[in-house]
Amino acid sequence: MLVLGIETSCDETAASLCEVDVTDPWRVEALSSVVASQIEEHSAYGGVVPEIAARAHVEAIAPAVAQALEVTERTPALVAVTAGPGLAGSLIVGMAAAKALAWAWSVPLVAVNHVEAHAYAPLLEGTLPAHPFMALVVSGGHTLLAEVRGPDEMVLIGQTLDDALGEAYDKVAKFLGLPYPGGPVIDKLSKGADAAAIRFPRAMMGSGDFNFSLSGLKTAVIRHVDKVNSEGGELPPVADIVASFQAAALEPVVRKTVAAAEEWGLTDVVAGGGVACNSELRERLARACDKAGLRLVLSQPGLCTDNGAMVAALGAIRHAAGHRSGLDADVHPNLRFGSPMPGDRF
Repeated sequence: MLVLGIETSCDETAASLCEVDVTDPWRVEALSSVVASQIEEHSAYGGVVPEIAARAHVEAIAPAVAQALEVTERTPALVAVTAGPGLAGSLIVGMAAAKALAWAWSVPLVAVNHVEAHAYAPLLEGTLPAHPFMALVVSGGHTLLAEVRGPDEMVLIGQTLDDALGEAYDKVAKFLGLPYPGGPVIDKLSKGADAAAIRFPRAMMGSGDFNFSLSGLKTAVIRHVDKVNSEGGELPPVADIVASFQAAALEPVVRKTVAAAEEWGLTDVVAGGGVACNSELRERLARACDKAGLRLVLSQPGLCTDNGAMVAALGAIRHAAGHRSGLDADVHPNLRFGSPMPGDRF
């Protein structure tokens, strides 16, 4: 059957049409994947402005869906949509479009947690490991570790207590006068730079749990630069500063991911979310997992960032398990990873 996935949780309007095997919903193929980025709209502010994001979704949603549907004349048999977490205004746009289409086509609607969808993105490449597996989700709004036992059973193991990884990248980039979004810029500048130029703190490395903290690292970068400038000293090149920041940001994430998998007796690790595109993180995770005898699954970058295909894939799995959402379905900006979808009908 055909499944339309719609994702509008933050600053990307995404729609995808997927073919799902009705006899085996774990077999999914993306026929189209359309993503309308809002980078230009938010770049002047160094971060996402919720009101601007919502208005941009209103303008982009119909063209994105129309383009996703161009690959076939067949009507989708299911509409899957992100209900949370995310920006309320942005989520409302996607939910309204999904409900309208489900009603017009007289097909079921299934609401999806888009952070959970990141953990299931490897479905689209046929690389999703068997349950249970360790999921690391790193993005602009989320940094967490969870044991995924199934689409209806996910146990949160650790998460950031303040800034998410991508958020820290953006804030450091903004402070140093670098373009938005900061993640790709810092990743590129760090290549070949001296990551040991400045020894920034590795937050919560010895905390005894699997939580993270990035806010203090961001502050450490700012204070170091301000201190050197106020004392008339000479700062290292910007490339060395951001490489040092990146090393401090990624080390706890990599170490705790491996440690969590080992402690929970898991042999497979799935990494997803926009920051999973970061080349340094991918290399560090690959080395650490290989050394620990863990299997690492990393999707192609286009499936790591927010997209409609992963929403369609998880939507199909949830639909096969009996989940349904009514046309009175609501959005849930603060929806937690692993929490039941409010308003689900079976």
